[in-house]
Amino acid sequence: MSTLRKRKHLTLLEKMKHPHKTIHIYLSVTNDVVADQRIHRIASTLADEGYKIHVVGRMLNCKYNFSNRPYQVHLLKVPIKKGFLFYAFYNLWLLIFILFRKTHILIANDLDTVIPNFIVSKIKNVPLLFDSHEYFPEVPELINRKWVKKVWQSIEKIVVPRIPYSYTVCNSIADIYNKKYGCNFEVVRNLPFRKQKLNNSPLNKTQKNIIYQGALNVGRGIEKVIDALTYLPEMHFYVAGAGDIEKELFRRAQSSPAASRIHFLGRIPLEQLHNYTCGADLGISLEEPLSLNYYFALPNKLFDYIQAEIPVLVSDFPEMKNIVEKYQVGQCTNESDPEKLALIIKEMIENESKRKSWAENLKKAAEELCWENEKNILLTLVSNALNNPRKNRISK
Repeated sequence: MSTLRKRKHLTLLEKMKHPHKTIHIYLSVTNDVVADQRIHRIASTLADEGYKIHVVGRMLNCKYNFSNRPYQVHLLKVPIKKGFLFYAFYNLWLLIFILFRKTHILIANDLDTVIPNFIVSKIKNVPLLFDSHEYFPEVPELINRKWVKKVWQSIEKIVVPRIPYSYTVCNSIADIYNKKYGCNFEVVRNLPFRKQKLNNSPLNKTQKNIIYQGALNVGRGIEKVIDALTYLPEMHFYVAGAGDIEKELFRRAQSSPAASRIHFLGRIPLEQLHNYTCGADLGISLEEPLSLNYYFALPNKLFDYIQAEIPVLVSDFPEMKNIVEKYQVGQCTNESDPEKLALIIKEMIENESKRKSWAENLKKAAEELCWENEKNILLTLVSNALNNPRKNRISK
């Protein structure tokens, strides 16, 4: 168990030599700030501790009012939306933006924001924390792009071992980094804030509902459920999210005999998502083994389903399987045949004995698997970064 998990963090006022000084922390990310739950949890938690938090992200074609969030959001307008030029422009814009801001701590979220943060950290001599949301060189988008993958691997090899404070989402990815670079990656899991199950969901509770929430990207297993729905005539499938293969998924759904029972909800603000999830009878996280990144996945949605107290059907992969079997809150499968998968889903939704047992276990799991029990690891890392100036110096 992590030493930080055992240790109670020291508050800002206890640790700072100048307790009235405002500490500015900049979190950089290329993800969708509207829906990125990990960023929201971390930023909100640090804001509650008295830090001045700035989240820097990309401007997308989505109007959203961030005024109700307890931190500032800065969206950079990048003319290119994807590919090498997007990352080049975004990193340049990000470098210029944070270089001329008052900063006391930088947090780089994933490898695609680490270079400008690394440079500014060296120039300003401020601590840098690296939050690896996933094992970036193994994301499915890089599988058949050897040159691009080598570029990211080179960046990782040069930068990551030189960052004194790093953390990631699960033990498996932490172990990879620790063995690969001799680092000391901590684990801060994607646990949601503790929430109560709601009974006013927009989903129709007179029908049986399956839900997928998260990015609509390659290898998430959404196609499996769309195809399986042909054999589940009384069930509806709700897809909450947006992503690279959204149009392909929509076309697949439109050509399905179950088209009228497949609903694309689009990108739902995280403040509203829990309400939708509570109206489902089953949560899906059927990632495919396209890469180590997916094989070791421990995604937000698994814990969101648990907070909504709905049983889960997940891939039979180590990290997800460990949670599902430890807390007995659902089933694991690697079944890809639509008809056989439909039988598994049907049995999970209609077996009253299992559902009663899962319901009891989900209540207990939701109490334990929440951000309130996980956040002290993050707070201790930030506190240590502020109060260990020698360790903060990035290695040459």
